[in-house]
Amino acid sequence: MVKAGFICEGETETIIVRSDAFQSLLNTFGIECIDSVIDASGAGNLLPQNIEDFRQSLIDSGANQIFILTDLDDSTCITLTKQRITERLNQTIIVSVKEVESWFLADSATMSKLLKDSFSFETPESQENPFSFIKKLMLKKTGAGCGSKVNLANKMIRRGFSIENAAQHPNCPSANYFLTKLQSLRP
Repeated sequence: MVKAGFICEGETETIIVRSDAFQSLLNTFGIECIDSVIDASGAGNLLPQNIEDFRQSLIDSGANQIFILTDLDDSTCITLTKQRITERLNQTIIVSVKEVESWFLADSATMSKLLKDSFSFETPESQENPFSFIKKLMLKKTGAGCGSKVNLANKMIRRGFSIENAAQHPNCPSANYFLTKLQSLRP
C-alpha cells in the first residue's frame, strides 16, 4: 500500500487534505495518508532550505510518496514554481492555478449549495483572487460573507466539496492533474 504524506502551502489545502471526503478518495485508490498533514504556513516555507525537515518528518512517519500542494499565485509558470520548490524522487508537486480556491469555483455542485442558487463558472483558473470573488458573490447571493479563507474552506467541505468534482470541470486542469497523479498510485 502506498503511504502518502502531504505538505500543504496553507490552511485551506490542509483542510481539504484532512477532510473525510479526501481521505475516502485516497482509500479508494489504495493510498494511506500519514496522520500528520503538514501546513507549511506559506509558500516561502516551501523553498528547498525549509522543506527538507517537513519531508524528513513524513518519511520518518512512513511516507513513501510525498505530495506538495501550493498555489501559483502571481507566478506565471507552473514549471518554474515546481523548480523553485525542487522536484525529488517519490515527490509530486501540485500547483493550483492562481489559488486553491479556484478549485472551489470549479465545483459547481458545491458552489450551488453554498450560494443556495444554481452556479457554474466557465474559467475558474482564470479568475484573479478567487477567494475575494467567492466572498463578494456570497455576500451578494446570501447576504452573508464567509469571513476568512479557513471559514470558506470549512463551508465548502461541509457542503460536499471534492477534488473529483473540481477535476471534472473542463477548465480546471490543475485539479485534474492532482486527481490523475493520485489515481496513478493505485496498486
